[in-house]
Amino acid sequence: MKEKKFTVVESNLVYEGAIISLHVDKIRNNEGKILEREVVEHLDAVGIAALDTNNNIVLVSQYRHPLKGDLLEIPAGLLAEGEDPADCAIRELKEETGYRAKKIEKLAAFYTSAGFTDERFYLFFSDDLEEGESELESDEEDIEVVLIPLEQAVAMASRGEIEDAKTLTAILMAAQKVGRIGL
Repeated sequence: MKEKKFTVVESNLVYEGAIISLHVDKIRNNEGKILEREVVEHLDAVGIAALDTNNNIVLVSQYRHPLKGDLLEIPAGLLAEGEDPADCAIRELKEETGYRAKKIEKLAAFYTSAGFTDERFYLFFSDDLEEGESELESDEEDIEVVLIPLEQAVAMASRGEIEDAKTLTAILMAAQKVGRIGL
């Protein structure tokens, strides 16, 4: 395979916010051609596929403004600067659902959409939970906890009823982890 080398010729910051920054970069390829790329720098994020004692996956339904509606998702959130991803997964699960993970395991780390953003997502698993009270942040008060049997969640994913990429990945990896599907 031919080595591809790209050099940043120019980078212009278009927007800088609390979660994202947008750059428009000009890059030069191997042949010397100048290309333009829009790049969203995004804080890294963490999520957890958590199963309760009845083998239900713990999901949340929450309003997502870009979609103008609710989305069914695994508990997830942004990684604070210097925060360990495993600690963040435990924190987000407790904040959003009240469940406490007594132990967790890393399933994967992946880029959410490398065509335009550098966001890296860390996915964890736990089937050792303790129930408790949620500690929702002020902008999360619309979150509703939804428990779905793992087998049903796999079927919903297969039918296109779950549309969130991190949640699709989490459901399939959790099902594989507990031996419900072979991949």
